[in-house]
Amino acid sequence: MAYDHRDIEKKAQEKWAGLNLYSADLSDESKEHYYLLTEFPYPSGDLHIGHWYAFAVTDIYARMLRMRGKNVLFPIGFDAFGLPAENAAMKHGLDPKDWTYKNMERMRGQLASMGASFDWSKEVVTCDPSYYQWTQWLFVKLFEHGLAERREAPVKWCPKDQTVLANEQVVDGCCERCGTPVEEKRLTQWFLKITDYAERLLKGLDALPWREEIKEAQRAWIGKSEGAKIKFSLQLAGGSEQELQTASSNLQAVEVFTTRPDTVFGATYVVLAPEHVLVSSLLPAVSNKKEVEAYVSATVKKTERERSEN
Repeated sequence: MAYDHRDIEKKAQEKWAGLNLYSADLSDESKEHYYLLTEFPYPSGDLHIGHWYAFAVTDIYARMLRMRGKNVLFPIGFDAFGLPAENAAMKHGLDPKDWTYKNMERMRGQLASMGASFDWSKEVVTCDPSYYQWTQWLFVKLFEHGLAERREAPVKWCPKDQTVLANEQVVDGCCERCGTPVEEKRLTQWFLKITDYAERLLKGLDALPWREEIKEAQRAWIGKSEGAKIKFSLQLAGGSEQELQTASSNLQAVEVFTTRPDTVFGATYVVLAPEHVLVSSLLPAVSNKKEVEAYVSATVKKTERERSEN
C-alpha cells in the first residue's frame, strides 16, 4: 500500500489539535517560561515556500524547547495593516476588510496543513480593534511620559493618492499603485524619542549571547554619536543684489555635527542633503541654480538605498 501523506498527516494534526499540545498555560509556574516569536504573515494572498522557510526553523526550535521542559509561548497571527492589502483588494475590486479576512481564513488552513506547532489560542490580528487598542494605549503612555513628539520630516508623497509612501512602495521614482511620479515633501509627523534610552539599550547589549556582528548592527541602529556642533558662517556670492539680500535674511550660518571637531581646520567645504530646508533658502544665491534644482528633483524620487548606491 502506497504511503498517503495527506491522510496520515491530516489524522495526526487532528489528534494534536484535540490534545491541545501547543497551547501555553501562562499561569503554569512549574516550568521555565520561554517566549518565541516569528514574523507574522501578511494576508495579501496565499502563503508560499518563503513563509515555510521562515517558520520551519522557529518551529523546530519551539519543539526542542518543549522537549527540554520549557513552557513555550509560540503565537501566530497576521500583520494585516497597510497599503499592500488595500492595493490587492482594489486590484480585485473587493472591499479591503473582506479581502483581508477571507485571506486570513484561507491562510489558517494552509498554516494548519504545514503542521507547525503554533499556539492558535493566542492568535494576533493587527487590524482587529481588540489588538490595536493596545498599540493606541501604548502610544498614549509614551505621549504622557514625553516620549512622543511631533516635528517635520521629509516623506515620499503620492500626489494622486494623497498618501505617504514607504521606500519599498516607490518604483523607479513612481508610486507602485498608480504610477504617478513621487514627490518629496515635509510633513509634520510623530516621532518616538528612543534616544532617551540609548545608554540603557547599549549597556543591555553587552549581556546578550548574540554574535558580535549582530550587536554592532544594533549599536548602529541605536545611533549614539559623541561629538560637537559647529556653525560655518556663510559668505554668499552670485545672484542679484535682491536675491542675495533675501538669502542673507533667511540664513547666516550652516550648523553641522561632527564626531571629529579636531579636524575642522582641514575642512574645505560643507555639503547639504538635497532635502535640507536650507537648500531652498540658499538657491537664490547660487550660480548654478538650474543644476541644483535638477539634482534635487532627481534625488527626491530615489529610495534611501538607491541614493546610497549612487
